[in-house]
Amino acid sequence: MTPSRLSRSELTRFLKFSVVGTFGAVVDFGAFNVLHGSLGWPAIPASVFSFLAAVTSNFIWNRLWTYPDSRTRSVRRQAGQFALVSVVGLAIRTPLFAVLIGPATSLAVILVQTRFGSIAGVTAAALGSNLALAAAVSVVLFWNFLANRLWTYADIDRQRSRPATRSADPPPV
Repeated sequence: MTPSRLSRSELTRFLKFSVVGTFGAVVDFGAFNVLHGSLGWPAIPASVFSFLAAVTSNFIWNRLWTYPDSRTRSVRRQAGQFALVSVVGLAIRTPLFAVLIGPATSLAVILVQTRFGSIAGVTAAALGSNLALAAAVSVVLFWNFLANRLWTYADIDRQRSRPATRSADPPPV
């Protein structure tokens, strides 16, 4: 496989991973806001629980859609590897989220005092928590993609290096 074709396939995987991650972010933010905003859970435990819900969703969709050609490892093994990568991501995300809540809430106070606040009808605390969570999620995206691509789904590289016995794909141009 040529480097440009490899780069295109990796870019496609990254974009798919990002789409899955966006869906996971909807799960994450939705669960966070229900737990923290509606049910009154403290922000950090709500963030951890919402992260776990998103990781479960992300593993399923990445296995099915982003890396459908990654099947030499069992689902159990890949789920374990994905979970371990995600736990490291959580270890990066949680302190970063905790550190960012204060500055993000200060920024949110300014935003809420503007026309945005009157239009959106959101509190500074809710907006600040969500801004901090968005920043932490953005940082962890890159860790998760690289670690999962190089470890959890590394079997794709081994499949590429094996000579094809039968291929439904046309030869590369």
